[in-house]
Amino acid sequence: MKYRPLANTGVFVSELCLGAMTFGSQWAMIGDLDQKDADALVHRSLDEGINFFDTADVYSSGESEEILGKSLKGRRQDVVIATKVRGRMGPGANEVGLSRLHIIQAAEASLKRLGTDYIDIYQIHRSDPETDIEETLIALTDLVRSGKVRYIGCSNLEAWELMQALGISERRGLEAFKCTQSYYSLAGRALESQTIPLIQDQGLGLLVWSPLAGGFLSGKFTREESPEGTRRATFDFPPINKEQGFDIVDVMRPIAEAHDASVAQIALAWLLHKEAVTSVIIGAKRMDQLEDNFGSVDISLTEDEVARLDEVSKIPVGYPAWMGSRGDDRQPGEMRDIAALTRKDEEEKEKEAAAGE
Repeated sequence: MKYRPLANTGVFVSELCLGAMTFGSQWAMIGDLDQKDADALVHRSLDEGINFFDTADVYSSGESEEILGKSLKGRRQDVVIATKVRGRMGPGANEVGLSRLHIIQAAEASLKRLGTDYIDIYQIHRSDPETDIEETLIALTDLVRSGKVRYIGCSNLEAWELMQALGISERRGLEAFKCTQSYYSLAGRALESQTIPLIQDQGLGLLVWSPLAGGFLSGKFTREESPEGTRRATFDFPPINKEQGFDIVDVMRPIAEAHDASVAQIALAWLLHKEAVTSVIIGAKRMDQLEDNFGSVDISLTEDEVARLDEVSKIPVGYPAWMGSRGDDRQPGEMRDIAALTRKDEEEKEKEAAAGE
């Protein structure tokens, strides 16, 4: 297992992160793993060198956090735990959102469920239009300064929302997001338009969720067949262009064969070849799925293979990027020449005026 730095924190996380969305009984459409099954996956991940685990309070209404906490008992000091806040956790008017009231209550509840004194990375799950982001950042800062949270992150924000938050943190001296957890895959590259340039410019980490596009890039799906019992059979998410998706899988298959690998491993390996990516979150319901995911870290794609995957999965360039891609119609040195001509013209006018006097 290889490890990558989480932004500028000095913390190193495994390039694969085990996601715990499949833990718990209340989200059967995604996974319904009990404690025993989750223990097996977590302990095997630890053996493989994974030190990074991700969950959220809404996953199975808190069961995921409880199960993950028990699975990691005795290994807390060896791992980095990330969880999230934002989703509805009860029927009350304030049991949802990113208000100070909800964030503090939710953090205390997550700490209790996880069985820990601190959360390594506390992430807002998505934006909350009802709450001023400055209010949210102040609450998160207080959690960091109280020792209950080490670092803060975000998930599923628009690029402008993320940049706004970073600006407020800098201006007010508040804790700043160190990473974003975002959807990114061969079948979903919209993140490359705005967010990836932003995080590379600002030095943030990128944690990738749904790297297999909800299982579509597992190789199980064809134009003729959509297997029953898969996540997408009952939960068709995240949305993708399926015709392009099938074209992508068609290109992935021979590359997988060339590496004696699975199609899923190629999807993960492509992400691990992207400079902006810090860690890829993998989820599994069975041990064989987890073992297959592990194999992705050993695959070294050639430049030609990456180029082929990039080409088949590319998305249309949006505005204003397509305007900028037209290039600069000035010739090299043109602005300098114009400035020189302007100065020369002004000097001649001054000479003429002096001669006339």
